Amino acid sequence: MAEPRVAKTMSIMDVAQGYPVSIPVFQAYGMHCLGCMAAQFENIEQGCLAHGIDPDMLVKSINDAIEAVEADKE
Repeated sequence: MAEPRVAKTMSIMDVAQGYPVSIPVFQAYGMHCLGCMAAQFENIEQGCLAHGIDPDMLVKSINDAIEAVEADKE
């Protein structure tokens, strides 16, 4: 298993821009706010707490999605 790429302390927007595969994951968890101002400065944990989402589960899902894309490239 690869080292996790994303941590809950990372900016929502930085993750979305750096890992586009994360966008559908954010949306699946109910975080449809990628275009809002808060996404510009909030980290994943802050955004999750505002939406009642478990940040650890979201980060795991994002990292799993990244890992799956990278595995497909091999």
